[in-house]
Amino acid sequence: MSTLDLILFVVAVVGVIAMGIRMGRREATAGGDETGDYFLAGRGLSWWLIGFSLIAANISTEQFVGMSGQAADWLGLAIASYEWLSAIALVVVAFVFLPRLLRCGIYTIPEFLEYRFSRLSRIVMALLSMAVIVGVPSASVIYSGAKVISVFFHGATVAGVDLGSVQAGCWIIGLAAAVYVLVGGLKACAWTDLVWGSALIVGGAIVMWLAFSALAEMPARDLVATKVAGSPATIEQLESAGPLQRFLMLNQGPVAEGPNLSGGKLHLVRPKSDSDLPWTALVFGLWIPCFFYWGLNQYVVQRTLGSKSLAEGQKGIVLAAGLKLLIPFVVVVPGMLCFNLYRNDLRGQADLRNAPVLELMQTGNPSSVIPFTAEFAGLQTATAAQVVAHNARLTGTSPSLTRAPTAAELMAANTPMLEAAAARGMPSSQRLVGHDYDSAFGILLRRLLKPGITWFVLAAMFGAVVSSLAAMLNSASTIATMDLYAAVRKSASQRELVGAGRVFVGIFVLIAIMAAVVLADGLQSVFRYIQEFQGFISPGVLAVFLFGFLVPRAPRFLGWFGILLNAVLYAAFTWWLGPILCGAGLWWAPQMSFLDRMGVCFLLVSAACAAATVLYPLAEPVRMPVTGRIPLIHSRPAMWCGFVVIGLTLLLYIVLW
Repeated sequence: MSTLDLILFVVAVVGVIAMGIRMGRREATAGGDETGDYFLAGRGLSWWLIGFSLIAANISTEQFVGMSGQAADWLGLAIASYEWLSAIALVVVAFVFLPRLLRCGIYTIPEFLEYRFSRLSRIVMALLSMAVIVGVPSASVIYSGAKVISVFFHGATVAGVDLGSVQAGCWIIGLAAAVYVLVGGLKACAWTDLVWGSALIVGGAIVMWLAFSALAEMPARDLVATKVAGSPATIEQLESAGPLQRFLMLNQGPVAEGPNLSGGKLHLVRPKSDSDLPWTALVFGLWIPCFFYWGLNQYVVQRTLGSKSLAEGQKGIVLAAGLKLLIPFVVVVPGMLCFNLYRNDLRGQADLRNAPVLELMQTGNPSSVIPFTAEFAGLQTATAAQVVAHNARLTGTSPSLTRAPTAAELMAANTPMLEAAAARGMPSSQRLVGHDYDSAFGILLRRLLKPGITWFVLAAMFGAVVSSLAAMLNSASTIATMDLYAAVRKSASQRELVGAGRVFVGIFVLIAIMAAVVLADGLQSVFRYIQEFQGFISPGVLAVFLFGFLVPRAPRFLGWFGILLNAVLYAAFTWWLGPILCGAGLWWAPQMSFLDRMGVCFLLVSAACAAATVLYPLAEPVRMPVTGRIPLIHSRPAMWCGFVVIGLTLLLYIVLW
């Protein structure tokens, strides 16, 4: 960064945060409802604030690191389904979920469960929600933001702090987010989100434009080595092609069969054997995290719970749905371009990541076995053979290998040794990888940004991280305060509740930072980590809320029962039933993807809830409370715009399927 870039970056970040704090404090002193002001922005958010705030709270380095990384890897454009299916889910949430939630005048999603089911249901969901928010998305957003900082500022130090250290980045991001949540609450988050949400889309578009410009200038001989399997592109064809044509030629090919195999990256459909996003997930499994995230996830829904009216909330949600259609073009496409342009940089980052493990192996440290990916075995066969020998010494086995083993033979030899080590309780080190795909967006920033625009893109990235983290901290503290603390301290004043919320913010940010530092030591894919671990709660919560919304006589014990049943089932399919089914050939793939596990768990929990409703129906249907503070008239313009968003989404799938 030039001196001017650094100055403009600091001014932009500090200025926007100061604006958010000022707006938050002004709102907080305007009326007498201090808890409503702090936790729900005084229930006065307009549709345009809601729409951009939803996007800024959602789009962060989770996408720019994790989603771009998986796009650079084998998934390509298929990972865009998380964004495009979310657009449809948002429209449904606006007209099915939101009216029922606003009608009750609730502060938190768990609060709805107490009205519909029981106090125990509210406590169970509150505890699980806090654990998931702080330990999964909060920690991973901190880690992924620090990942960008460490890649971009590799080798740089400021006041003795190594900015190339992921650990230092975790503390910088976590503390920055905590500041304006502590002071301004949701109103501060919403106003800063308006700026960061807009800047994020513009900044991502700038990076995409620079990446296409670099693709146009790259020698065809260097590019042809990055084409996907099955692409007919030749050096001669690439030399005469423009940047968009080059991108299409390099990434267009048939869909590869088999798990984790590369192939055409411009398809939205993946084979059913794919370990991350099989086409079966598009039909069913992927809808579960989409509806849970946008309709029942506290740190997202809290924006809509703070809306002036149902109509304002619906218009804001539909605006966010329209913006979701743009996100893959500024997140997914740059990730794919990074592999085409800078695959050697991705490999170099993997070497840096692998180095500590390999150095430890060279010292003969006997404490842990070492896993590695098939890609690593193919790129560094000799090193992979040394790792197999190391693991063989630790496990006391003698793998049968040829004099010059192939990558497949090395993987086949290493897998049973890792399984034997796990059965004995032996520790396992960080997995060795061939390319560090999560560094893709950071590499693009380092390679492409020029003086004069660096400050803007980095400020947008930093703001995205801080916005998302602030939303998570604010929502976790809201749950802790309103669902748990207020129940214990029934006589607590509004000022005491706001003070307790601020204390919880401080506690949660410290936990999230420490969890992020742990993730830095061994996380392979940040996006998969977030999605997979939310499976412990999302299918059960969605099933319970659907019964709460649609089945008035569903028994009250279903609230806590369905959520806990899902956690048990998901754990069983992850570590026991799933491997058994796949090993016995009773599943269609070598392993059960986490989205398929979510789908199966949702069906089983729903079946259990249906059976319980038939056996133990309530004598009288539950009557939910109705608030008189929020106008509950639907927005007809939002409804028509929602139909347009759904139509555009379906068109994208027809063209790119």
